[in-house]
Amino acid sequence: MFAWEVKFFSELSALRLYQVLKLRQDIFVLEQTCFYSDMDNLDQKSIHVLLISEEDDDLVAYCRILPAGLSDPDVAIGRVVVAEYSRNQGLAKKLMNKTIEFINEEMQVPVIKISAQSHLQAFYQSLGFVTTSEPYDEDDIEHVDMKLTISI
Repeated sequence: MFAWEVKFFSELSALRLYQVLKLRQDIFVLEQTCFYSDMDNLDQKSIHVLLISEEDDDLVAYCRILPAGLSDPDVAIGRVVVAEYSRNQGLAKKLMNKTIEFINEEMQVPVIKISAQSHLQAFYQSLGFVTTSEPYDEDDIEHVDMKLTISI
């Protein structure tokens, strides 16, 4: 079983913050061999969505919500990640659906933006996102901008 946590930065315990930073480093820096500074001073103003394994209290999936105006004029979802040992269970889709639902109910904005790795376009399209840019390089990984329009 899994439990959801949606928290502001100041609400993250030291354990949860450690788990978030470790998961992001394990996947984005080490697994993807992408050497970049993950700590970008946006976490403090973001909302953090965590999926926790109730069995061992471990973080299995995570993303952050960046409020409008923080890094983009629209609300954005970033740092979408699922632990390697938890993949192929549909957790990424559950994570995104939970995040979109939160944004829709709590923030009530018409558009959500994501900067997606190009090879994940089909996944995000399955959630309703539409590609809005040509491919571009971000930290040596090809990305595209995508937007989801929400009826509010």
